[in-house]
Amino acid sequence: MTLAAALALLATGAWFAAVLDRFFVARIAQRPTATRELFVQPLRHAAALLRQQQSETERPDRLNATLAPALYLGLAGVGLAVVPFAQGGAMSDTEVGIVWWGAIEALTIVAVFLHGWSANSLLPLIGAYRYVAIALPVMLLSMFVLIAVALPAQSLSVSAIVESQRASWNVVRQPLGLPLFLLLGLSLTLRGPFDYGDSSDLAGGTRSEISGASRLAWQLARLAMLVSFAAIASACFLGGYLGPLLPAPLWMLLKTAALLVVLTGASHRFARFPPARMLGAVWLVLMPLAFVDLAIAGLQALG
Repeated sequence: MTLAAALALLATGAWFAAVLDRFFVARIAQRPTATRELFVQPLRHAAALLRQQQSETERPDRLNATLAPALYLGLAGVGLAVVPFAQGGAMSDTEVGIVWWGAIEALTIVAVFLHGWSANSLLPLIGAYRYVAIALPVMLLSMFVLIAVALPAQSLSVSAIVESQRASWNVVRQPLGLPLFLLLGLSLTLRGPFDYGDSSDLAGGTRSEISGASRLAWQLARLAMLVSFAAIASACFLGGYLGPLLPAPLWMLLKTAALLVVLTGASHRFARFPPARMLGAVWLVLMPLAFVDLAIAGLQALG
């Protein structure tokens, strides 16, 4: 995949995810919306934000306010670079692609925290600290789940993981893995039940004090990360570019789009727990399930 193709995919995927968000909101509200209007609304919203005057708090950290969305967006692009859209078709076909993705997850926490810190305001800072408290244990789920998908391939390369699924997809061999990994995706992109950084009970959290182009940049970065996450999830669990009849890149695009539908739907369908209850669920329920998933993968590898 070329750099231009990756940028086009992120932009198109972000627009598609924004369309899906509006579709699910309209469905839940039982409000009929014309299909053409759904496709145009994200573009109108972006144009309106570009024209909007930017607000600023007293003595903000302007450097980090600029760096945070740029880092977030850059991490989405770097994550997409290790995803193969055909055999040998990754921008960076590194042998440690899973480790690369793990580093992206950790740096995403830094980007969100800096975004909340930079405003020099109470609600953004609370959102930043609350996000870190939830996101750190959720990252542990990813560690166990990604080790599990690497075991059948006996490699940390994303391309090798895709090739190891020619006989059977990992979502079949490890049925707990994909649901647990999708929860991580909701956390990485501050969505639905895992939206503790930008949630409505904090008036928008880390984004509560921004408007105009700054708000648009943050929203675009979140959507781009959602696209990147859907791509890595489809490669690790749904066989990536593998499939009959259709060209390999088309299979990858279809599977990524399907996961975007699942992720956006889940972000609007499931309620957010209070932070303390969510921490309890992560440590007492989700973490043991991740251990079980890793144990299943280990037993299959031994067999």
